[in-house]
Amino acid sequence: MISEKAITHVIFDMDGTLLDTESVYTVVTSEYLLKFGKTYSREMKNKMMGKKALEAAQILVDELQLPVTPEEYLAFREPRQNELFGQCKPLPGAIKLVKYFKRHKIPISVATSSNSVSFAIKTNNHKHWFDYFDVIIKGDDPNVKQGKPFPDIFLEAARRLGAVDPSTCLVLEDSLNGLLSALNAGMKAIAVPDPSDDKSLYSHSHQVLHSLDHFNPEDWGFPKFDEQDTDSI
Repeated sequence: MISEKAITHVIFDMDGTLLDTESVYTVVTSEYLLKFGKTYSREMKNKMMGKKALEAAQILVDELQLPVTPEEYLAFREPRQNELFGQCKPLPGAIKLVKYFKRHKIPISVATSSNSVSFAIKTNNHKHWFDYFDVIIKGDDPNVKQGKPFPDIFLEAARRLGAVDPSTCLVLEDSLNGLLSALNAGMKAIAVPDPSDDKSLYSHSHQVLHSLDHFNPEDWGFPKFDEQDTDSI
């Protein structure tokens, strides 16, 4: 078993972990940067992933020295992204894992940097399984003062789940900033990075998975999967 302490609560990131929305961010931002003769590298994406929208936009504008404000970039990005977010699909293993924890009465939460409007659009076609979550914390929650990699969002999720000891919480994350946020909160963290990413970047996590479909509950002291555990609703 990977954790010396029993895991009592599980917290999921959403974008790129539960839902395939990161591809939308890539398409729209790449499209925007073309007019400036710039490209959206994986390195740049990693710096932005997991952060609140304005913080991520500031990084893009500063590092690529774009002749626009972060707000102007977001004004272009948001409407275009919202068109595409409604079509996003669950990532492999996501529904299966959420159902599994719910069936075994393990308290679960979403902790996403997406704001309430963006969250509603992304999950509109997935309410049937997002309803399984006991707690959902979004990036514009007033108790989340600082975004990832600061620990605020995961500590708030743990508090609302009723977890007394952060080290008994398990976080599943796809971004480097999210991974650092979980570790800074004193939690156990599983990295589920994009297949194109350098897995060595996530070596400080407690485990690295190719996808949620590769999660083995017995690694963490949970009962093994059975025939009830599928991605079907």
